[in-house]
Amino acid sequence: MARKKDLTEQVLELPLAERAELARQLLDSLEDISEEENDALWAAEAERRFADFRAGKIKAIPAEEVFASLRTRNG
Repeated sequence: MARKKDLTEQVLELPLAERAELARQLLDSLEDISEEENDALWAAEAERRFADFRAGKIKAIPAEEVFASLRTRNG
């Protein structure tokens, strides 16, 4: 994880245009993954978020509150 943190810090020091180009390249690289790889990535993300919730790192927001906020924002 330290390598990722170091890399993130270095990337964030790049000029805006270079960060945008890198972001585009990274997103493009994700288009080539299989449906199974995509499913595995989403499952891992869901597990990470659930673990964060159980550990108290994030809080749940009631669905009614989320939908009310969306209605207010969208007119």
